[in-house]
Amino acid sequence: MFTGIIQTVGRIARLEPRGGDVRLHVDTADLDLTDVQLGDSIAVSGVCLTAITLEPRGFSADVSNETLSLTSLGKLKAGDPVNLEKALRLSDRLGGHLVSGHVDGLGKVVSITPDGRSQRWTFDVPAAISRYIAAKGSVCIDGTSLTVNEVAGSRFGVNLIPHTVEHTAFHARRVGDAVNIEVDVVARYIERLLSSGETPRLDEAFLKQHGFA
Repeated sequence: MFTGIIQTVGRIARLEPRGGDVRLHVDTADLDLTDVQLGDSIAVSGVCLTAITLEPRGFSADVSNETLSLTSLGKLKAGDPVNLEKALRLSDRLGGHLVSGHVDGLGKVVSITPDGRSQRWTFDVPAAISRYIAAKGSVCIDGTSLTVNEVAGSRFGVNLIPHTVEHTAFHARRVGDAVNIEVDVVARYIERLLSSGETPRLDEAFLKQHGFA
């Protein structure tokens, strides 16, 4: 799990084709890897990858053909910036929201407009994703936890403060670019409960057990 708080912006060092999929080598810049072990998870622009080799300033991960086709990782080239976040520890602050690193699909940057010192960004997403996005709810874009300002059909908007633009790969994004979208996992659980045909309820025993009654 992750929080959607980007720890640094790294770069793609190289992509190594391997039998239909790719081994991705990432330059992690100033990200401290001393507490990372082989097999640990690192989110690369919102995609949870497993570190299979570690270096003082980087790591490599194998990326399956499915992940390449369903995320923006398949469009990367050497030198491209990527958002990086190490996996969440139970003792860490949850500054954003709970993020799994399992991308739901690709969105597209529709517009970027100034709003004071900030920027208002609009994204377009497939209908299968837009149904889970709600105004004032959370959404993860390229691994970054953001609050939704408004939703209109398949489009939604967010506000990016200068710090977010400067300290994430958003500074390199342009209108028309593809971005990784992960919806709030709570929305998916609610849909699952409602689709079961039963009315979700908390019974008295549950409430008493957890000190609510």
